[in-house]
Amino acid sequence: MDLIIFNMMKKHLTIACILLAMTTIQAKAQSNKLLLNNHQYTGAVAKKKMYKAIYQLDSNDPKTIEKAIRNINNVLKDPRLKGHLQIELVAFSGGTEAYLKKNSQYEKPLQDLVEKGVIVAQCLNTLEEKHIPKEELFDFIGYVPSGNGELILRANEGWVIVKP
Repeated sequence: MDLIIFNMMKKHLTIACILLAMTTIQAKAQSNKLLLNNHQYTGAVAKKKMYKAIYQLDSNDPKTIEKAIRNINNVLKDPRLKGHLQIELVAFSGGTEAYLKKNSQYEKPLQDLVEKGVIVAQCLNTLEEKHIPKEELFDFIGYVPSGNGELILRANEGWVIVKP
């Protein structure tokens, strides 16, 4: 009797091992398929006629300012969006530093953005609060009554808000 029970247990254990091995092989095959599918992914497809994004620049941190400019330049190079993209960069609060003539390292990169069709605008509320005359900003800068107001209006027009 003990031998019969032992053989049955051995048979069940063998079946369990086979099932476990099959499950492991199946899981590995599924994982490989997912990895291959992920490797073949090339991103979303642009289907709309126009995409609109407003970049919020409210920090005077040079890394953040440079990141905003770099991000905008990168998106302008995206072949999916070429000819279908409208961009605005609005500065307020600390972001105003990027537009000041004394920070000339930003003048050429910002000018280049404008020449690529990007709207580069400054919040008038910030200038008033910080007592900064327009003459201290680059001559090509546009102005909006308030940076937050611009974000709210653009968001309600369907623009995506990007905060670098």
